Amino acid sequence: MSSRSTPLGEFDLIERFFKTGADSLRTDSDQAITLGIGDDCALIHPQADEEIAITSDMLVEGRHFFAGANPGLLARKALAVNLSDLAAMGARPLGFTLAIALPAVDEAWLKAFSEGLFAIAKEYSCPLIGGDTTAGPLTISITAFGSTPVNKAIRRSGAKVDDDIWVSGAVGDARLVLAALRHEINLSTEDLQQIEHRMHQPTPRIELGSRLRGVATAALDVSDGLLGDLRHILRQSQVDAQIQLDQLPKSSILKKQELRIQNQFAACGGDDYELCFTADQNQREKIQEISKSLHLPLTLIGKILPKKDTQAKVHLLDASGSELSNAEAAPFLNSFDHFAS
Repeated sequence: MSSRSTPLGEFDLIERFFKTGADSLRTDSDQAITLGIGDDCALIHPQADEEIAITSDMLVEGRHFFAGANPGLLARKALAVNLSDLAAMGARPLGFTLAIALPAVDEAWLKAFSEGLFAIAKEYSCPLIGGDTTAGPLTISITAFGSTPVNKAIRRSGAKVDDDIWVSGAVGDARLVLAALRHEINLSTEDLQQIEHRMHQPTPRIELGSRLRGVATAALDVSDGLLGDLRHILRQSQVDAQIQLDQLPKSSILKKQELRIQNQFAACGGDDYELCFTADQNQREKIQEISKSLHLPLTLIGKILPKKDTQAKVHLLDASGSELSNAEAAPFLNSFDHFAS
């Protein structure tokens, strides 16, 4: 971000770049939001048969995105990762708040950021309803609100023994883009252009999440790595899992890499924002129907096993069906740690 400062104060900044855009997204059909920006609090009034889902994510420059990142794409991703959490619960978006710390007030940066933010907000009918701004290292924190029918939210704690394990889309491309940007792996310009949106512009699977209500027994979104995130379901559901490593869905670009890189990036690369979910085996036909109607691949990658030890475990099988040893499996089970060096 440029260090150039302008005379804009906090409230002028909010009015110019955020309140006007937020007001333009509000419609008479937004009955759940009874009061948005302009007061001490926003007011949400869900329907009588609904409950509120709330999620919050923070993006920090240098930790979650590169310094100098495109502000429009950054804004889109900041909201998308929250919408992905709502999708995992089967919730429809209602609105969101934005808290942002800025090193300086750069009007060009703020214009691009707000335009990107309101573009995705409009796409998913999720208006900005409040927030805060302050000076500081560039940090973007969004809290999103959604609604689900009462007792219909898809939780992490519902997986049952013998359930299938599924994942949407393809996994590993975001990690491949990161590796290319870090010069860890050489990608052709053409290949990078084909997949770079997977890192910068993830697609929250809102429609899939809503279609999985009553079908999936447990779900989460894949943010820190597929198999590492899967263990959250296993811990909450008190079960183990068996995963066929060669069944993890990969793009044609990732498949150009050596098999070790393919499997590692797909298994624990992170930043995919696909949905991983479990479902009874008798739901396979229904899941394939959902996949076809959404034009979204849904891939069966394993099954739920009874828990054997105190710690939930992912048992990895190779292409021959043999289980990998703990040492062999370890590189595929790591997940992103926000506090690691």
